[in-house]
Amino acid sequence: MVDTEFAELLRHALLAAMHVGAPVLVVAFVVSLGTGLLQAATGIHETAVGLLPRLLVVGLTLVATLPWMLERMVDLFRAAVGGS
Repeated sequence: MVDTEFAELLRHALLAAMHVGAPVLVVAFVVSLGTGLLQAATGIHETAVGLLPRLLVVGLTLVATLPWMLERMVDLFRAAVGGS
């Protein structure tokens, strides 16, 4: 594998990692922002109030997007191994 092919494969791998991780990160950010605003407005500063909704929503997002994530990673693997 020449340097340009390796660099191209690395670029595709990094882009795939960003695409695969983005839905979970965005959902976690939005839920954290919402619970943070709720905690600030109500004065409730319990750790569980911020943690439990985030864990539930991130878990549901992972379950919902897992087939798509696996498909993206398999496509990247096939491109790396098969060269297509």
